[in-house]
Amino acid sequence: MTHSLQADSGWRVWWQLTRPHTLTASFAPVFLGTMIALQYSPIDWILFLAMLVASLLIQAATNMFNEYYDFARGLDNENSVGIGGAIVRNGVKPKTVLTLALLFYGIAAVIGLYICSLTSWWLLVVGAVAMGIGYFYTGGPYPIAYTPFGELFSGVVMGYLIVIIAFYIQTGMVTLEASLLAIPSTLLVAAIMLANNIRDIVGDEESGRKTLAILVKRPAAVNILMWFFILAYVWIVILILVGILTPWALLVFISVIKPIKVVQIFKRFTEPLKVMPAMKDTGKTNTFVAFLLGIGLLIDYLL
Repeated sequence: MTHSLQADSGWRVWWQLTRPHTLTASFAPVFLGTMIALQYSPIDWILFLAMLVASLLIQAATNMFNEYYDFARGLDNENSVGIGGAIVRNGVKPKTVLTLALLFYGIAAVIGLYICSLTSWWLLVVGAVAMGIGYFYTGGPYPIAYTPFGELFSGVVMGYLIVIIAFYIQTGMVTLEASLLAIPSTLLVAAIMLANNIRDIVGDEESGRKTLAILVKRPAAVNILMWFFILAYVWIVILILVGILTPWALLVFISVIKPIKVVQIFKRFTEPLKVMPAMKDTGKTNTFVAFLLGIGLLIDYLL
């Protein structure tokens, strides 16, 4: 099937290279972790901004590594959907993409050193592990993205771990409450990766990948995606009922139409181009839930 994909020009070439619909996977956990920390101590907004910028740079660099290595392995072409398209459609040299990814990593590392100098040098180890996973997600001889564990690694690192780090740099501790509140973010970041793998299931299978979506087949993968969404919302309700979370957290249900639309689209369409709106709405679900949950915590704090 022919996809109506066109080359970008100007600044859009570089913007699309970052895969902007995935960047919320970095912003949302940082914001949520910071709002949880507000319940314990005043917020250092300089640290918040430093953490946010570093997380965005790592996410963007990870996407660029993906762009570079998928091209190098012959997996992407000008009709591939969901990629930045800088190499195969916009004529950017592969070496330029790799260099830019390494530059972003370098800047993130410098910011990370600044954060460590103000908090704890143990974070240097945690940050190095996170950056390593970001690189090996598509780099190296055994890319994580080509296995059934992509959702697990992305959810734990970009969902759970970022929430905990954002919380830790503000409070100097890790609590059970913060860990429990990070679960929805973990599930929804994993959902972003699963949605991506459902969209690409045909091409991934042809290229020899063994993603979760391929192993369980498309209908089951869509159902798993649906349960990721359900569990994220149900988990929040449970935390409210047991008194860990404020009832203001029910604000997250303003966003519930998004995941409903995502599942409907994936069940109705299989063509990669037609399910792109579902991909974007999966990212928005992650953003809206974390943002609204954070707003609920902020309201509770102010009242």
